[in-house]
Amino acid sequence: MQNNTTQLTLAKAPTMKTQMLIRKSAREVFEAFTDPLITTKFWFTKSSGALKPGAEVTWEWEMYKLSIKVKVKEIEQDKRIVIEWNADRPTTVAWRFSPQDDDTTFVTITESGFAGSGDKVVTHMLDSMGGFSFLLAGAKAYLEHGIALNMVADHAPTGVSE
Repeated sequence: MQNNTTQLTLAKAPTMKTQMLIRKSAREVFEAFTDPLITTKFWFTKSSGALKPGAEVTWEWEMYKLSIKVKVKEIEQDKRIVIEWNADRPTTVAWRFSPQDDDTTFVTITESGFAGSGDKVVTHMLDSMGGFSFLLAGAKAYLEHGIALNMVADHAPTGVSE
């Protein structure tokens, strides 16, 4: 089989973006992402603290024996969170909470600062988009219906392979 590799050139630095409407107020949705007592219901399993201006916390996914240090860069109450994470390949993640007229919230998550070869950047961005899409879907199910979907844990369970 012949390898038909095409040389790709980027015109600008890539940014991952995913978004979803959550049928709760901006205050409730913002709190769900800053208060680990709520966030652990749909994303990581443990946190060393809440997201607050200037905070440095550690998030853990115990089922994967994974922990990540997080530095809070910006917090705008009920509107925006910006963090830097992943010390070996640091990127910036921003959540924007846009309140709608019907007391729902449109959440947009972006991640930028990807580095490395083109293949590594593409792989990292695709993994990131999938993970943050799971995060939004899990948050939506939990906040709107009180259902913990276990999407993060069930994405790559122990003993299951492709």
